Amino acid sequence: MKIHFLGASKVVTGSNILITTDKYNVLLDCGLFQGSEELESLNQLPFEFEPKDIDYLFLSHSHIDHSGRIPKLVKEGFNGKILCTKATKELSEIMLVDSAHIQESDVNWENRKRKRAGKPLISPLYSVEEAEASLRYFESALYNQKISVNEDISVRFRDAGHILGSSIIEIWITENKSTTKIVFTGDLGMTDKPLIKNPEIIEDADYLIMESTYGNRLHENREKRTEKLMDIINETVLRGGSVIIPSFAVGRTQELIYELNKYYEYKKDLEAHMKIPIYIDSPMATAATEVFKENAYCFNDETRQMILKGDNPFSFENLYFIKSHEESMRLNDTNYPKVVISASGMCTAGRVRHHLKHNLWKANNSVVFVGYQANGTLGRLLQEGVKKVKLLGEEIVVLANIHTIEGFSGHADQQELLSWVDKIKRKPKRIFLVHGEEASTETLAKMLRERFNIKTITPNIGYVYQISNGSTEFSREILEPVQRKENIKEELQKVYEQFESLVLKTDRFWNPELLDKDYDKIKNKLLDLQRELLDLSILLGD
Repeated sequence: MKIHFLGASKVVTGSNILITTDKYNVLLDCGLFQGSEELESLNQLPFEFEPKDIDYLFLSHSHIDHSGRIPKLVKEGFNGKILCTKATKELSEIMLVDSAHIQESDVNWENRKRKRAGKPLISPLYSVEEAEASLRYFESALYNQKISVNEDISVRFRDAGHILGSSIIEIWITENKSTTKIVFTGDLGMTDKPLIKNPEIIEDADYLIMESTYGNRLHENREKRTEKLMDIINETVLRGGSVIIPSFAVGRTQELIYELNKYYEYKKDLEAHMKIPIYIDSPMATAATEVFKENAYCFNDETRQMILKGDNPFSFENLYFIKSHEESMRLNDTNYPKVVISASGMCTAGRVRHHLKHNLWKANNSVVFVGYQANGTLGRLLQEGVKKVKLLGEEIVVLANIHTIEGFSGHADQQELLSWVDKIKRKPKRIFLVHGEEASTETLAKMLRERFNIKTITPNIGYVYQISNGSTEFSREILEPVQRKENIKEELQKVYEQFESLVLKTDRFWNPELLDKDYDKIKNKLLDLQRELLDLSILLGD
């Protein structure tokens, strides 16, 4: 059996892992790379496998960095089964079609520029029709239901506590009469989150593939997250400003609605003029909220009790859902204080970019980040204090107050990740850390080794590990462009040294007898080295 790490390795997006046995090929997630142009360019590359050869895809949850390349997979030949929870299936139906709309819209925008410049036109990664076609391969399972997908592979989905329907995936694979259990955490949620349950604890694992988004830090102000949010909103309102909250349409937005509902419905001494309008300006968030309403079995006890008492956690007096593009545009034509919650959560696409364009330059406004901002995204740049940004073709000065509340994160922090592993009764032989930037994965890996004496590996994209007879061996490496570039200087130095070695051996090199005998061989070697030097120099300059 081999485990191929093909995404979300030392980065936080593009989740994609391939498990191969002597008879079957199983994918864990198939997500989009998001963030910098360099990362997003990986979406256009061919898969490192033949999609038609994949038998099963086990999907941890619907977030686009875990599901977003499924239509591309189907488009290029996948004809197997996609297994996930019911809520993940229903949310994926919304998110993949929305992703296709974004793909088409971005390509149309780019092609208009290309036409004017006389450049060749490009195609979207996939179309709306292709996204819709991919949905027919989805099959849903219940939490804690162990399913035998064939005579050698069984799977079970456990609640990961990240978003509605999110799963820890337990996989049992039998080869040569020996069964190995692999556990993939997907994205582990925080404990005591709004709406949904805490992550379940697993009993045992032979090999654990674990996320590490916040592997090097702790969440602050968890207990006071709503208090901090309301302080920011109320302070902004009192100075006549508005609050823009970039939020993930699925998960984070519903949690915010839930917390705002508790504040506005139950705070008895709240003055009427402080009940400012809260606008949810994301068609996908609106649709996803309906899915939440239809999957109350996933909710925690507190939310269930609210519902039983007749309180709809997704509705309160000053909450409004924006439906049309025209309504969205009108929000920026008004000057009264308001809160606009809009996607995307990292400000990479969607309506939030329009709201930022119209509000970032006003000093009385506030922007509040309530989720992880990947490297290279507009959200990360704003968090880091950039003074000017380019939005929709215009340069915008940043005068608004920028805030971050990590207490609303959908991911477990370092202490929670360690605690989760600690509660596993039979510990894994190996832990592979994924879905985290390098500083996070390396810090967490060190702590896992020290605390549990478990060999912990932080694979690069393209690394392959072979599991046989209870041992793990590094098999080979396929370096994707992002990580290959990190090694170019080292490669360049090695090639140069080979070239220099040949040239410095002048006495032997120019020996007439040697030239007569091996002229073509020597010439070809020099040409190969020259080509490598040129190729590496070009890559280094990109």
